[in-house]
Amino acid sequence: MPRSYSFGPVQTPVLRADAAALTKLDPVSASYRRYLLAVLLAVLAFNLVDRVAVGILLQGIKRDLVLSDTQLGFLTGIAFAMFYSVMGIPIARWADRGNRVLIIGVTTALWSVAVALCGVAESFIQLLSLRICVAVGEAGCIPPAHSLIADYFTRAERPRAVARYMLGYPLSATIGYFLAGWLNQLYGWRLTFVALGVPGLALAAFAGFTLQEPRTRRRPGVDNPASGLAASPHSVMSDSDHPTLREVSVALLSNATFRHLLLGYSIMSFFGYGITQWKPAFFMRSYGLDTGPVGIWFAVIYGVSGLLGTHWGGALASRRAARNERLQLRSIGIAYAVFGIVSAGIYLSPNPYLAFALLALSLLGIYTTYGPLFAVIQTLVCPRMRAISIAIVYLFANLVGMGLGPLAAGALSDALQPAFGDESLRYALLALSPGFAWAGWHVWWASRSVTRDLEAAQGAAGG
Repeated sequence: MPRSYSFGPVQTPVLRADAAALTKLDPVSASYRRYLLAVLLAVLAFNLVDRVAVGILLQGIKRDLVLSDTQLGFLTGIAFAMFYSVMGIPIARWADRGNRVLIIGVTTALWSVAVALCGVAESFIQLLSLRICVAVGEAGCIPPAHSLIADYFTRAERPRAVARYMLGYPLSATIGYFLAGWLNQLYGWRLTFVALGVPGLALAAFAGFTLQEPRTRRRPGVDNPASGLAASPHSVMSDSDHPTLREVSVALLSNATFRHLLLGYSIMSFFGYGITQWKPAFFMRSYGLDTGPVGIWFAVIYGVSGLLGTHWGGALASRRAARNERLQLRSIGIAYAVFGIVSAGIYLSPNPYLAFALLALSLLGIYTTYGPLFAVIQTLVCPRMRAISIAIVYLFANLVGMGLGPLAAGALSDALQPAFGDESLRYALLALSPGFAWAGWHVWWASRSVTRDLEAAQGAAGG
């Protein structure tokens, strides 16, 4: 008889314990969970720094290697996203059954070395090959981390915990834009890549030697103290108990909520990556700013708006909408639509200061969505599907978003150049801005089915 995998928590007895009870079970669990989040946040921040920095470095790379906007879009888009997304699947499968801490440490070391080597590229092909290596390494960061966090935090705590982890996004923007802006202006894009890659090696060793994989610290009577899973004969699953990739795909894609979230986030990524990758170049071309000032502006805006938005989003979801995923998703859908409207104003601004102000406002809103969105996904799936569920989301989102978004924006800019000259990029980004409302529509529709799907999942898991 074929195995059946519910789209919900693992089908083993679950001890419903709150944070206080968990602390009594394991006195160090509360402090360790905070430490775990801090380390994973630091790894995520540096995992994303080089992708942020590339936006600042595009002009220098374009000039030195004599590349077109379409080539730059291909380099930062589909070429990177293809390997990042596809390699995320086998790495996530490994994470769902293996040592997630080891995976994070090894892959962090890989992308750090590859980022540093980007500084010695002498041609488009060499830089493309190195960016592919970076993509393979960076694919091993986010799915294992999400899986670890879901093991250590309860359903009500997850929006806040995931939001704190995803503070790595605005933190990476702060570090990346500031360092890349000034390093590039003072020393050039080559040394900038080297400087951004080296710190990752220290983080790889730090994560690998100080974090603990909960699957290796089982104790009699307590299967996982941090998550409150009770020990049982079925708590530790053998390889034969793991769902196949086909079973995972069927379980995920047969769920209406997951399908709409997958589509919504993929569409959001297409327009988001397509616009974000070219924002620094837009400010340089349209307003004549150098990389240093642009780096400072972006570091401050992404840092303040991103950190505040991400923190507030997770805190509000855990305090005001704990266990109310329907309200969380509706709020996200509205935020996507408003983000598109405000983003359009950036490219209609007559001066850079109004554009920067609108950028800050739009980012403050959009960053509130990250924690609740991924917390909902992790609550929907069973523990042995958590890493692969995130990998599948990133597979589609990155292939569609990171892969085609920058390429589409670059190609559209080239196509508009005969009519608009140096302002072609402005109108290309303006044309893409309304697409965020489409993403919001899908998330809104996910809110209509999420309560039913969560109840069905809990019922299948025995409450």
